[in-house]
Parts: sequence; structure tokens; C-alpha cells
Amino acid sequence: MEQQKILISAKRLQFILESFANFGRTENNGVTRLALSEEDRLARDYFCTCCKELGLSVAMDDLGNIYATLAGIEEKPPLVIGSHLDSVKKGGRFDGVLGVVAGLEIARVLVKNNIKPRIPLVIANITNEEGARFEPSMMSSGILSGKFDKDVMLKKKDVNGTTFEEALHSIGYVGKEESRLKEATAFLELHIEQGPILERESLSIGVVECVLGMVCYEIEVTGESDHAGTTPMDMRKDALFAANNLISEARQELSSLDKDLVFTIGRMNVLPNIHTVIPNKVVFSLEARHKNPAVIKNVEEIILGLQQSSANEGCEIQAKKLWDRSTVLFDKQICNLLEKSTKSLNYSYKRMDSGAGHDAQFLASYIPTAMVFVPSIKGKSHCEEELTTWEDCAKGVNVLLETVLSF
Repeated sequence: MEQQKILISAKRLQFILESFANFGRTENNGVTRLALSEEDRLARDYFCTCCKELGLSVAMDDLGNIYATLAGIEEKPPLVIGSHLDSVKKGGRFDGVLGVVAGLEIARVLVKNNIKPRIPLVIANITNEEGARFEPSMMSSGILSGKFDKDVMLKKKDVNGTTFEEALHSIGYVGKEESRLKEATAFLELHIEQGPILERESLSIGVVECVLGMVCYEIEVTGESDHAGTTPMDMRKDALFAANNLISEARQELSSLDKDLVFTIGRMNVLPNIHTVIPNKVVFSLEARHKNPAVIKNVEEIILGLQQSSANEGCEIQAKKLWDRSTVLFDKQICNLLEKSTKSLNYSYKRMDSGAGHDAQFLASYIPTAMVFVPSIKGKSHCEEELTTWEDCAKGVNVLLETVLSF
């Protein structure tokens, strides 16, 4: 007879997720909990209280990252489950916090059932994943993994001129550098998908194999300003018309590269932005994401080719790379283990990629890492309408619990 599976309490999970949502809850049932804000402090306090009630030891590092540890039988590098508690402005109730609460509820099940893990279990809250108050995003995991310089990051300012360092001290969450997450047996992150794929395919679980590589360019189109009413059309160097032509050209060429390529023009500035003046400058961003570096290389060739486009309306075109990142592949063995756990629970699933960035992608550079996705209804995220069913939330946590038990 097959042994009955140990599962988390779905009702308890819903209660604690809603409890965290009270710290920064908005009128439309979203959340504004910017990193190192008062709302973030309250959420951190609540998290620490929950951990201590379960008998977990709680430590902080010099970046404000919180690590709650359930001791193991063996003194070996821990199994870490974590994500982030901060949100974007008017974000949702699930982004980030689900991954932290997952660890908390797994620890609760182990304690309740008197199961002492073989190796320590750590629940991690990583500071400033969103970058909504202090740029860049994934700041602390970037420092942990050596991607960002701590001294530079501490000086980052919000719109009011407050530095990251000042805000960290103001909420009282500065620990010691020696408490940082330096090694682990594995890092697991549960997250909402933030896209429509799982819902569209009526699946409950996504076993994430990688975070897509990407590239972002800024394209500057320079023309000449003249009077909108007196300059003949054939004598104009209209930067906006040229930009429109270039965008159409780029869209056509990029669309033919690969069906899995996604690309976005997310920012555009038009100067002088006066309705009676022909625009003399347009600056817009163009980013693209794909798993295959060869496809990203083709994207860059297309973008750089716009500088010699015949559709420039007599304007000067310059393309400047702002930044890029390589595809981050997650640990195959852990992905296989997550898949095995999902199958054992009879949950529908697929192996998939992540187009969005997460702390896991930085931590994967020095810790065996993998992620699990649960569906986002209508693909909504980073907005108050963000929603994942409580049932799917519980399924995601159960997959991690089953995986923890297998360790």
C-alpha cells in the first residue's frame, strides 16, 4: 500500500499569504511594499516572528537578507528555499512572497510532524529583488554572487535621495557579512509564472530549466526641428517618422528569426515633444530575450543594421548597447528531482523557461539551483490584478515539500 503523502495546509497557506498582503495592501487588493520601506519592515518583522514561533534560528547579513534555519541532523551545507518580500508599486499579493512563505510552511510541516531534516533547511528573504525603489533589480543576490559591487550598490538612491545604506539602517535590518549565504546544497525558488503559458495549457506546475538570455539597446534617431506648418514634407528630417520606419523594419526582421524570440520597445522619448514642431530627436529602447545565444547574436546584427537603414528619412541613427545577460541554465539534477516530485503528486506540468529575471539566476552561479512556477491567471503580474489560485499556490509548495523530503 502506497504511503500517504505529507502535504501542507492549503488553508494555512492562504491565511499567511493574506496576512503578508496586509503590509502594504492597496485599495484594489494589490500590494505596495517597496524594499526597505516601513511596509517592508513590518513584513520582515512578521516573517521573523513566524520563524521564531517554529523554533527556527534567525540571522541577517550585511545586506539585510534574512536566513531562518531549521537545524539538520548533519552539519552540512543547507537546503535553501527563498525569494523576496518586496514588491513593485501597486504590485500583486503573490510575486516573491509566495517563495518565502513556501519555505515557512514547509518548515511548519516538518516541525509539526517531528521530522528533523538530514541537512539544515534555510528559508531566505533576499533584499531588493524588484529594484523598484533602488535600482538595479536583484541587487542583493547580485552582490552575493559577485555580479555587483557592494560599495556601489549601497550608494544607490531612491527618488527622494535616500541611499540604500541609509534605508537599510533605518529599518534596523543590518547584520554581519559573515552571515551571508556562501554555500548550499541547493537553492529552490517557487514563483508565480508572470506569464500566460501554464494557464493557457491548463497546467499546474512549471519546472523551470533556465532564465532566458537577453540584450537591451538604446536607439537614438537625430533629425532637424522645423515649423510643423511651413516645412514641405519632402524637405523634412523628421526623427519620429524615421523611428517609426525603423521600428517597423526591426519588427519584421526580428519576427522572422525564431518563434520563441520575444522583443519589446518599452521606452520612447520624443523631443522637443511640441505639437507644432517637427521632432528633432527620438530615443527608444529595444530589448529581446531568447534561450539560444546564436539567436541573440542575430538580434544584435539586426539592431546594428538599423544604423544603415534606407528608411532613415535623412536622419542619423545610432544604436548603443545598454546591457545584456547570458542564458542561465539551472541544475539538471535538481530540475529532474522537481519533476519527479511533481509526477509523484500527480500534478499536471511542463518543463519551461523563464523570460523574467529572478534571484535564482544569480545564485545559480555558485549554488545548484532550480525554480518552480505556478500559473498566473491571464498572465497578470506586477499589477494589482495579479492572481494565482490558492489551489495552485498549495500545489507549488507541495512540490517543494516533496523535494525537501527526498533530500
